[in-house]
Amino acid sequence: MKLNKKEVEAGKTAALVAYLTIVGCLIAITMNLEPKNNFARFHIRQAFGIHLTFHALAIFFNYANIPFAWVGLYVFYLILWGYGFWGAINGELKLIPAIGSYFQKWFTFIS
Repeated sequence: MKLNKKEVEAGKTAALVAYLTIVGCLIAITMNLEPKNNFARFHIRQAFGIHLTFHALAIFFNYANIPFAWVGLYVFYLILWGYGFWGAINGELKLIPAIGSYFQKWFTFIS
C-alpha cells in the first residue's frame, strides 16, 4: 500500500502518539476518528498490538514466576517498539516482523 506524502504528513502525529503508551494509543484512536487517515490507522494498529502483547506477556510472566524472563520481555518490547516508531517517523508502512500482519487483521475495529 503506497500513500501520498500529504496523507502521511496528515497522519504522522496520531501515528507517533500511538507508540507512546497504551493510553497514547487510545488517544491516537480518538485523534483519527475524523478525518480518518490510512497512515495513522496502520500505525495505531501496530502500536496497539505491541502494547497489548507486552501487557499480556507481563501478566503471564508475573504468574508463571519465570526468572529473568522480564529482561527478554523488555528487550523484545523495545525492539518492536523502536521498529514501529522509526517506521512512523520515516513515513513508512512496514509491518512489525512476524506478528504485524496479525495486528492488522485482528484490530480491524480500529478505523
